[in-house]
Amino acid sequence: MLKMHSIKKVFRTDLVETHALNDFNLEVKEGEFVAVTGPSGSGKTTFLNIAGLLETFNQGQYILDNTDVSNLNDNQRSRIRNEKIGFIFQSFNLIPDLNLFDNVDVPLRYRGFNAADRKQRIEQSLERVGLQNRMQHLPSQLSGGQQQRVAIARALAGEPRFLLADEPTGNLDTKMAQSVLELLQEINQQGTTIVMVTHDGSLAAQAKRNVYVRDGKVSELHDVSDNISNVANVVNA
Repeated sequence: MLKMHSIKKVFRTDLVETHALNDFNLEVKEGEFVAVTGPSGSGKTTFLNIAGLLETFNQGQYILDNTDVSNLNDNQRSRIRNEKIGFIFQSFNLIPDLNLFDNVDVPLRYRGFNAADRKQRIEQSLERVGLQNRMQHLPSQLSGGQQQRVAIARALAGEPRFLLADEPTGNLDTKMAQSVLELLQEINQQGTTIVMVTHDGSLAAQAKRNVYVRDGKVSELHDVSDNISNVANVVNA
């Protein structure tokens, strides 16, 4: 689904040159749920922006769903991004003056779906996140966890091949965060590939695989089953 090889990303100003990613290598297979962790400034967000075709990179190769996207122009990148990628943000990014139905509708309008198709997609995606009875509510009438569910519904309505989630539980309390994570796990079990950036180690441990990023490169890869084995060893010691 996603394969990055020797990705390098440099941000330059008149006085400073910052190497955000340096020899970054990562492969995510179709159907995986990967949590990306690491300290602030390690390159996690830059990786996510490149993965979502929101930023270009200086060198390396990026293959997305069997397509080399390394040298595509803006229009080509936008088309692939709109058709294959769903985004979930920490701050929800809902439009406050629009009800839930219309919030989910916005990206579908950009993609040119007809009204009947949009209506079906919106209703199905809101039902999928348990908010089918609140379609006429405004975001301000919902809890933080419910607003994040709307953001997930908005991403799902376009039927993306994979979801990129940037700290999707960062603004939620522990109970709401766990609820959102369980929803993402359910979506993943239904076949959607998910890459989630998070600072929360307890949530990351519930993904199928963890990727640790430090100094702009992947420094550690491990299956979550390793965590379970380590815990069992400690308990039995």
